[in-house]
Amino acid sequence: MTAPATPLETDESNENTRHHLSVFGLDFVGLVGALFFFAWSLSPSLIPREWYYQGLISGVTGIVGYGIGVLVAFPARRWIAPRLTWWRQRHTVRRIAEGVVALAAAGTLAGSLLVAANWQNEIRALMGIEDTTGFAYLRTGLVSVAIFAVVLYIVRGLRWIARRFAEFLARRLRVPVAAAHVLAPVILTVAVVVFVDEVLLASSSTAARIVFADDNNSTDPGVEQPQVPERSGSPASPSSWESLGRQGRTFAAGGMNAEQLTELNGAPALEPIRVYAGLEADDTTDQQVQLVLDELDRTKAWEREILVVAGTTGTGWVNPIAADSIEMIYNGNSAIAAIQYSFLPSWISFLVDGAAAKAAGDALINGVHERWSQLPEDQRPKLIVYGESLGSQSAEAAFDDLVDMRSKIDGALFVGPPNSNQLWRSIVDHRDPGSPEVLPVYEDGVAVRFASDVQTLEGQQGPWNDPRVLYLQHASDPVVWWGPGLLFERPDWLAEPPGSDRAPSMRWYPIVTFAQVAADIMVGTSPPVGHGHNYEDLIPYGWAAVTSPEGWTFADTQRIAEAVERLHDSDE
Repeated sequence: MTAPATPLETDESNENTRHHLSVFGLDFVGLVGALFFFAWSLSPSLIPREWYYQGLISGVTGIVGYGIGVLVAFPARRWIAPRLTWWRQRHTVRRIAEGVVALAAAGTLAGSLLVAANWQNEIRALMGIEDTTGFAYLRTGLVSVAIFAVVLYIVRGLRWIARRFAEFLARRLRVPVAAAHVLAPVILTVAVVVFVDEVLLASSSTAARIVFADDNNSTDPGVEQPQVPERSGSPASPSSWESLGRQGRTFAAGGMNAEQLTELNGAPALEPIRVYAGLEADDTTDQQVQLVLDELDRTKAWEREILVVAGTTGTGWVNPIAADSIEMIYNGNSAIAAIQYSFLPSWISFLVDGAAAKAAGDALINGVHERWSQLPEDQRPKLIVYGESLGSQSAEAAFDDLVDMRSKIDGALFVGPPNSNQLWRSIVDHRDPGSPEVLPVYEDGVAVRFASDVQTLEGQQGPWNDPRVLYLQHASDPVVWWGPGLLFERPDWLAEPPGSDRAPSMRWYPIVTFAQVAADIMVGTSPPVGHGHNYEDLIPYGWAAVTSPEGWTFADTQRIAEAVERLHDSDE
């Protein structure tokens, strides 16, 4: 049986616990860490932020800095500080430190917030957004302090529970005091993790599926069931209108008809083919793919000039700009095929349905390719792959590498690819020496190219052999640049000269930049077109660069881009 702790041992333990250097009840070193992280979090990132959103980010970042400071200070206090002569005067030092740190904290908060407003305006100017004022941005500090305090007291509450539990283990279960103080926080941590994972996240995921399943069953205003047989969901289609899901219904009913395309291009047009299989169409992905193949057979899509296989985002969305653009370019002599693998928004799908996205893209593209490859070579349509955001990850999953991709298809257009895309990552990592990560050059651009705007797309010289692969990516798109590597290592894109719409004053800070860019993803589509995760203005030019009819000119592309803009401006 282990003897209970002596009063002396208990007093010494309490002495070490209670009487360390603090300021206003906050750990001194932790507060310093919090101030550093707070100031860093105000530095410019990729997307301009409103003051309240910045306050949320800075409050959470500040509490992380506080925690790191406390962890760093603990071993120094326990084993080093007691050997320092001035430590015996720590109460006097604390009083002096309170005044110094109070002034420093006030100065850091106000100064950082005022400078932050200027930094935000630097990003806003690059994107053509109206400036914010320094006074308005001071409100960020109030939000940050409130968030900091709430999280801090939650953590302190958990610490109090851990201490009481340690006392219970030591007194009631006769666990040695040292072991009890180790076991208690470990058991509590495991309990919290299990609670978050099995209760909060599971319940949130279930709730999200319930909420978004209901959304999937809705239909956007103005969307009506197509009557032409070239569309899934029409009376002639085995893919029922109800089974398409909200995004599938919008896709199948969208775009110009043959009459409108004829008027636009001044030549007789065909009715564009759009086929789609929703989650409710069949029980398995393979069955969905078979339904799409049956639809391609039924609509005689194999006889069209171009066949696009589109990777969808989490909700099953296909960008209408992309679909309309390719149909306008080919005057309706086209077919687009897609399937739905989730009804959750992309950022949720990325966390819980990533495997489903890859499986869907792999199954659909390879299923279509297998049927397509059986056709006589001179009677096949051009087979093109398209994917935007998570849809690009879904589409990439069908190929082992760039060589495999180019051996199977006639071209690919990928828009705003997530940083976790394996094929994209491999190409970027093996870019030509001296080529920047933000706009890489790979093997002199002979097979694959990158562009951020029309100028960079059209300005690239040298041969670009078929089949062409094109990635569209903005320097300010957080989806492209966020990844776990940001936590502890400065990426190349932040070490290089900035891209056209990234603030030159943006710097990398460990942990903080990871959190900043993660927060940017949530508002990635808030900037104007041409910035962040918005590529609507560039997609028609991307299509024309990857694949266009014989005799196509840059003026033709400009005409289509203007027509697409007019069409979607009228929809708003």
